[in-house]
Amino acid sequence: MAVSKLREGDYCPDGSGAFDRAVGEEEVLERVLFQLTARRGSFPLLPQVGSRLYLLCREKPAARAALAAGYAAEALADQPVQVTRAEWEEETGRLTVYLAWQGESLSATVYV
Repeated sequence: MAVSKLREGDYCPDGSGAFDRAVGEEEVLERVLFQLTARRGSFPLLPQVGSRLYLLCREKPAARAALAAGYAAEALADQPVQVTRAEWEEETGRLTVYLAWQGESLSATVYV
């Protein structure tokens, strides 16, 4: 199953009047990025969609790394990937999540 590609919140046109589609590894990364950047609870009929990463700014800096990893794992629990580790950079607010998918290593980076 393919998903439409999103860039900065907009669907990517394919040049022929439709939207560009992602398949395989690219599809998985599109789903992961969507799950990590959407606010959990913002879709009333699908409360499990999204993450709680937006809550990190309310926490003490010392606790953010562990919480970021937990929030990412929670958001991706129903995806076909396994979170192997997560790295939080306090100075930039960047979270890099390392994933395992069908024997491949993937990574996704989001700014919180």
